[in-house]
Amino acid sequence: MRVVVTGASGFLGSRLAAELLRGGHEVVAGSRKSIPELVALGAIHAPLDLGDREALRNAFKGADVVFHVAAKTGIWGPERDYVESNLIGTQNVLAACEQRKVRKLVYTSSPSVVFDGRDHVDAGNDLPYPQDYLCSYPATKALAEREVLAANGRWGLATCSLRPHLIFGPGDPHLIPRLLERARAGKLARVGSGDNVVTLCAVETAVAAHIAAAKHLAPDAAHAGCAYFIGQERPVRLWDWIDGLLRELDIPPVKRRVPFGLACAVGALCEGVWTLARRTSEPPMTRFVALQLARSHSYSMEPARRDFGFREPLSIDEATRRLVESLRSRDSEGHRPCL
Repeated sequence: MRVVVTGASGFLGSRLAAELLRGGHEVVAGSRKSIPELVALGAIHAPLDLGDREALRNAFKGADVVFHVAAKTGIWGPERDYVESNLIGTQNVLAACEQRKVRKLVYTSSPSVVFDGRDHVDAGNDLPYPQDYLCSYPATKALAEREVLAANGRWGLATCSLRPHLIFGPGDPHLIPRLLERARAGKLARVGSGDNVVTLCAVETAVAAHIAAAKHLAPDAAHAGCAYFIGQERPVRLWDWIDGLLRELDIPPVKRRVPFGLACAVGALCEGVWTLARRTSEPPMTRFVALQLARSHSYSMEPARRDFGFREPLSIDEATRRLVESLRSRDSEGHRPCL
């Protein structure tokens, strides 16, 4: 089967492309950056910009499945950049699917598209989209997700959306390294009570979910036109998990605490200053980050198990152990992608 992965140079995209290659599929790996590691495994590299409709049409030629993983992430930056990448880019992907008669599209979304600032505990797929968003990333991802789901059944295309939460694992260049950097510098603090429960997602779990969703996808499948939270079966107390990770790496635990109200006030102040000064750097705190750090975000995997046979390939304990091992050997092995 011929599959296309957009964002194939990223953490999830590269691991997904590598696993598809191991499964015997012909993989077109789309990315702006060169990806010699994937090419060495047998991937076909397609230089890809989501704003280039012709490049998308060329990449999608003969494709049976498209995994649309590419996105502009982050909590700060010009809104137009997020609109162009996440919304218009996804519209261009849908247009290319139509023109090339692609049969299946699996879209990588985020739980933040339904985050309304409140605790979500063991939440299912029925959470509504909120009226307002505190930053451009979830706002544009939500608009794009809606268009993807609405496209199910058109032109013979089957679509679904997956919402992996806080992807981590060996080779992670973003989430865990940034957390450890702040912890080592003594800049990490518990926001709020510190009792919030969170679903984490090992990168292996995110990959397995994407492949399972595509395998069983058809316009009339149970999961067609629907969105699903993806993560480990057992949620964790976020700050306990972080302290355990730090302990394994001989880093002092997080001792500082910041009241939730104060964190939100500081976040609002930072947003105002950064906006007035037209700074492009990410503020040290925003209201969105304060809420994310203080609230519970745990999700039920039952809908994904029921509708397309999702199973986590490894437990949260095993995933954490693998992460620790990779971080301990990181200095000696360099920063090569773990494929």
